[in-house]
Amino acid sequence: MSEVKKGIYHHYKGEKYQVLNEVVDTETKEKMVVYQDIKDKNKIWARPKSMFLEEVELNGAKKPRFEFIEETEDESWEHQYKRALADYQNLLKQTAKDREEFVKYVLSDFLQDILPVYDHLKVSISGLKDEDKDNPWVEGVRHVLKQFKDILSSKGIEEIKTVGEKFDHETMEAIDGSGEKVKQEIMPGYKLNGKVIRHAKVIVE
Repeated sequence: MSEVKKGIYHHYKGEKYQVLNEVVDTETKEKMVVYQDIKDKNKIWARPKSMFLEEVELNGAKKPRFEFIEETEDESWEHQYKRALADYQNLLKQTAKDREEFVKYVLSDFLQDILPVYDHLKVSISGLKDEDKDNPWVEGVRHVLKQFKDILSSKGIEEIKTVGEKFDHETMEAIDGSGEKVKQEIMPGYKLNGKVIRHAKVIVE
């Protein structure tokens, strides 16, 4: 007698059923097929295997009483455990990704407030006269700037190179001039982990 595969079957009268298993009648030892209504999961039947596999006559032609359509996913405990484990692992990965994105968002928002302070410190010593450059307070500001830069770098922040570089519309904004080379930087730009968080404002020539 042919094997009855687990899966979805089409009954010759039009309904669809899912074969759950083959069983044996304890009294008669007859092999039975247990199947379930696709529409109503509470309806479960058992039919002799020989009858399940037999052909019936319909409109003068013979056709299977139950015609196999497709296999169903293995719902064994082992399979369910593996699927649940995979879902849990995917959840952990997604949670970690969401947390990382949240941290990046918070850091980016914080940088919008803190970077101007860093810029002002740089400006404060960029236009000093020669006689003032060796002043102790200037050395102190330079030390603070170095600490500032090291901390930003450790968080994945890098300053966009501008002066002397070819103009890049993806990282820079030209506020004056025409050409492809950056002549002067008006406001520095920054990237966070490779993503531009503030475009550099420049003059081109």
